[in-house]
Amino acid sequence: MTNRPPSDPESSQKTALGFDEFIGIFVAFTTIGGILFWSFSRKDNGLNFNGVLSPFPTPSSSVQPNNLPSPSPTPQFEPNQDSNFNTLPSSPNVDVVEPSITPAPLDPVTPSPRLPFSKVAPIESTRTQEPVSLAKSFESSIKSSPLPLVSPAEQKSTIPPPIAFNDVSTDFWAGRFINVLSSRGIIKGFPDYSFRPNQPVNRAEFAAILQQAFEKEGIDSTISFKDVSTNSWATPAINEAIRSGFLKGYPNKIFKPEQKISRVQVLVALVSGLNLKEPAAPSQVLSIYKDAQDIPKYATGKIATATANGLVINYPNPKVFAPNKEATRAEVAAMVHQALVQTGRVDRISSENIVQLPE
Repeated sequence: MTNRPPSDPESSQKTALGFDEFIGIFVAFTTIGGILFWSFSRKDNGLNFNGVLSPFPTPSSSVQPNNLPSPSPTPQFEPNQDSNFNTLPSSPNVDVVEPSITPAPLDPVTPSPRLPFSKVAPIESTRTQEPVSLAKSFESSIKSSPLPLVSPAEQKSTIPPPIAFNDVSTDFWAGRFINVLSSRGIIKGFPDYSFRPNQPVNRAEFAAILQQAFEKEGIDSTISFKDVSTNSWATPAINEAIRSGFLKGYPNKIFKPEQKISRVQVLVALVSGLNLKEPAAPSQVLSIYKDAQDIPKYATGKIATATANGLVINYPNPKVFAPNKEATRAEVAAMVHQALVQTGRVDRISSENIVQLPE
């Protein structure tokens, strides 16, 4: 036997690899190559080693829905509310999965470029359309309600309150007559809210009161009076009073609009316009007046008719007629009121100044 020198322990480590070691290295590289090939063969061709290298699963949208518990859908799902993607690290490569419900979007800082906008749009549309649909359903429920709707009552004509004239007291003898006519717009006051009940009335003013009080169709004719201008404020009222038969002019086409009208003329005009029937014994009717002899002859029949129909109002003494006295605004209002009672337009008023025939 030949003596060999002892083997150097350091040189033994630098010897060539054995067969077994070569096989192990080959298998290791083959395994790594398979992993790389598997990663590149995925749909998004992205590298994701979290599922292979990490011993714990990382929450990612690449997990198939079959491995997750089926969440219960809620109609008011709000994106990024109570979502665990805000606290856990998100994978840079995420597979888009279309589950049965609308998935929650990723972290707003790193939104997924593959998340379609159409998945969120229906939620916004539903929320904005909900109040409209509720309003329509409420409206349709009202229209289809079987209960009968309450129809408004027929509008009735209401009479406004009378004008509170500052010179007509509550205990004034003609106050109630004035109130009835003022509430219907038949008579009016002055700009200072006064009525001036003791002021005389001229013929033009009386024609204006008649126009407001009576609606009567007359002969369609117009008399051109010499003393009434065509552009006068009283021209329409005078023409109406002439056509309806309440007033007449004087000879030679004179009307005398500024002339103060007397008490007898007021009653003659009212009886003529209403066409009241004359009583059988006029002189007997007029015998109740202490001054019956002062009544003009042309007016005896008309005044007897006015007395029999309750148109005469004498203040302060009902037995004194005073036919030629200028009629005041209060007296004209009271007599026109009594004429409206005859037509049925106003109710009767109890007054001790109304002349009544003995029974």
